[in-house]
Amino acid sequence: MPKLYEYFGLIVLFHSNEHSPVHVHGLYQDRECRAELVLRNGAVVQIRYTPVRGRRPLGARRLRDFRRVVEHYRDDIVHKWIDYFVLHKAVAPEVIARKLP
Repeated sequence: MPKLYEYFGLIVLFHSNEHSPVHVHGLYQDRECRAELVLRNGAVVQIRYTPVRGRRPLGARRLRDFRRVVEHYRDDIVHKWIDYFVLHKAVAPEVIARKLP
């Protein structure tokens, strides 16, 4: 499970056995949500947030944090998806130590 970002305890990652469409998981303690990035002509046009079956969803505060990270880094997430799943390159995790708008 390549970790992409850590944001004040929230972990944003891919699962190693993932499949299209491009999406990431947000984990905080025992809670998890998913963000699917909808692409059109290579650009993110929509982000859909959904719970993960069998897991408790993120609480309101952590869901807001997850949305901030995904929306701020959406283009980078797509690039990391291509690097990891298409080009089979390693992706380095990033610690985000500043509050995002």
